[in-house]
Amino acid sequence: MKSVVGRNYAMDKSDAELIGHIGFGHSVEVNKALEKRVLITGAGSYIGESFREYAAVHYGSLKIDTMDMKDGAWREKDFSNYDIVFHVAGIAHADVGKVDDDVKEKYYAVNTDLAVEACKKAKAEGVKEFIFMSSMIVYGDSAPYGKEKIIDENTVPKAANFYGDSKLQADVAVRELAEESFQVIVLRPPMIYGKGSKGNYPTLAKFARKLPLFPNVENQRSMLHIDNLCEFLCKIMLVDKMQENAVVLIPQNAQWTKTSQMVKEIAEVRGKKIRIKGGILKLGVKLGGKMPGKIGRLVNKAFGNYAYDHKISVYPNINYQIVSLTESIKRTEGELHADE
Repeated sequence: MKSVVGRNYAMDKSDAELIGHIGFGHSVEVNKALEKRVLITGAGSYIGESFREYAAVHYGSLKIDTMDMKDGAWREKDFSNYDIVFHVAGIAHADVGKVDDDVKEKYYAVNTDLAVEACKKAKAEGVKEFIFMSSMIVYGDSAPYGKEKIIDENTVPKAANFYGDSKLQADVAVRELAEESFQVIVLRPPMIYGKGSKGNYPTLAKFARKLPLFPNVENQRSMLHIDNLCEFLCKIMLVDKMQENAVVLIPQNAQWTKTSQMVKEIAEVRGKKIRIKGGILKLGVKLGGKMPGKIGRLVNKAFGNYAYDHKISVYPNINYQIVSLTESIKRTEGELHADE
């Protein structure tokens, strides 16, 4: 009998264990005078490089190094000189429709095994804090067009595919390694976008530049601009004291995004005219979302609902939602830069 590819860290866990401790549980204080040495495990990543560059400009007390994880040389690196290990290495989302077991195994080897090994090494060598980039994908796919999906502090993670499960397994495993002298922060951000980002945003931008019409569809999606994420990362790294040994934090933009509105704003920033129309275009989205296979998945990914309750993304004394949706589009399309 053919074995099933996967890992078992989340097996037999209670709902509470899968959810984790959402938020700090208390009002924290950010001390910008603190000096912290940070090691980013995963050189060359979009998030890691953006964070390093942002911190260099805005938070000079964070001394940041990066380390490549693509070969085994990292295992010889001494982690003991660092206060924080920020683990960003991973394989990003791909089309999960038809994938063989070898590809699935690669996802688990990188997204799960590598994260757990890095966390264990950090703990063994005296690092005080481990920050892991999990993902909203641990909560499954977006709801299909016309159906609501708002995730709150009581929503139990339930991955819909091997990619989501590879992140969830690591999410659970690294939290279990936490103790009083070794604190773990897991981040479950929604879609991250910004200048130079990959994924869904460049596709929407292409639509905005090339299409004369776009469907006017009501939907709600949580997103996170890279500058808001970087501000959040800098501040949580400078928190004076964290009472819980392991917490799950969920940063997002202050506003939910409506796909058609975002496309319209991208077009405006680009100086293009695009008409947002209902009628037959809206009907096309409705029918497309019901189609089986890749077309249905793509339509629901673009126009479905997938949002976090705003309450779980608010942290007293941590003001990180510094860039509005409109300004974030200007920065992403190149009109503004992070230091303006």
